[in-house]
Amino acid sequence: MKALITGASSGIGRALAVLLAKDGYDLVLVGRNAGRLDAAREETLAAGAHGVTVVPLDLSVRENCIALHDAHPDVDLLVNNAGFGDIGFFDETPLEKELSMIDTNVAAMHVLFKLYLGTMVRRDRGQILNVASIAGFMPGPLMATYYATKSYVVRLSEGVRKELKEKGAHVKISILCPGPVDTGFKDTAGIRFNFHGVDVDAVARYAYKKVKKGKFYVVPTVPVRLSRFFLKILPSPLISSFIYTAQSGRLK
Repeated sequence: MKALITGASSGIGRALAVLLAKDGYDLVLVGRNAGRLDAAREETLAAGAHGVTVVPLDLSVRENCIALHDAHPDVDLLVNNAGFGDIGFFDETPLEKELSMIDTNVAAMHVLFKLYLGTMVRRDRGQILNVASIAGFMPGPLMATYYATKSYVVRLSEGVRKELKEKGAHVKISILCPGPVDTGFKDTAGIRFNFHGVDVDAVARYAYKKVKKGKFYVVPTVPVRLSRFFLKILPSPLISSFIYTAQSGRLK
């Protein structure tokens, strides 16, 4: 079995890589930071991976996504995890950072999802985990672009899920929608959390358990699952006001 994980040098991607290694997967670890990827390679080999290939790559460049699929087309599990965020008023945040965010969180996810799904459908087997966020179910003032990118992940995955069902394809897809997780995300996004995020290893363990069962919505922790329930019934302006209040306390 082989898995390809983007954003594998840290956080959820790295934690999932270790779990997959313990199950004896061959791994392709993709990320921007070559040094961290090498460290992840050593960690996953020690955990039991049969073989590990590291691919330092900037996935915000579309051609790199296509080249990645061409070089490693035959995987049993794709973990579409690469992404980052930013915080601030939309008219004040740097345009270039937001465009890079869209290229990574949306375009790269889309390209890899599409290419690997096509390969898997032709083989009639395989599984894809798209990493979204609970943010994908709500408006996100002060992180408007990030929330919008995660909404894209959620809605695209939901639409494709229905297509696969209608085609009778034996390819499974899942979306991981955690709340705040204790990773390097807050530093990249420039966020000051007033609380500790959920342990990344606990999130990875929960996600992997649900993915192995073929669950579509993977929402770790009871509070986040409860929040998703209330998101279905509360009016959007009220949710937006609540999120604004919460986010304003996280500005550095």
